[in-house]
Amino acid sequence: MNLQKLSPWNWFKSERGDAEAPIPVEPRQGELTPFAGLHQELDRWMNDVMRQFGMPALESRFGEMPSLLRPRLDIAERDDEYVISVEVPGVEEKDIKLTLDDNRLIVEGEKRQESSTQEDRYQRIERSYGSFRRVLDLPADAQREEIQASFAHGILKIRVPRSGEVRSNRREIPIQ
Repeated sequence: MNLQKLSPWNWFKSERGDAEAPIPVEPRQGELTPFAGLHQELDRWMNDVMRQFGMPALESRFGEMPSLLRPRLDIAERDDEYVISVEVPGVEEKDIKLTLDDNRLIVEGEKRQESSTQEDRYQRIERSYGSFRRVLDLPADAQREEIQASFAHGILKIRVPRSGEVRSNRREIPIQ
């Protein structure tokens, strides 16, 4: 059973490409534009099919980061706020950027590789380095002006207060 269908708000609408305006795709050098669009549509269709069967979605070749660099996050809903915890181990606070673009909360950053010397001869490196980006669509009851963030021990914690006007219309119905 896909529990994401039951959630009251789709935080990842923009990240999956379900947003109102499609994100334009820049063709790579040497690619033909019609084929790039067709390839993107096939990728999107395949991801939807995989998601329906509970399988992990395929990563797109059009600008999305590898899943190793995609920071995991938790979203907790409380009566008075949402608490978003983003795991960014090995990333320093100065390398993280948190922005609000209309109703989208954007977490961007970069995991940098430490310098090595000529004497180092690696047999294998299992760390990932590069840029990451997560885009979260805020629900209607989020107070955008009051958002606060803190960083400690590789966890970025974002607190999004909720307004009292717009609440979920969810209520428990007694069973007779």
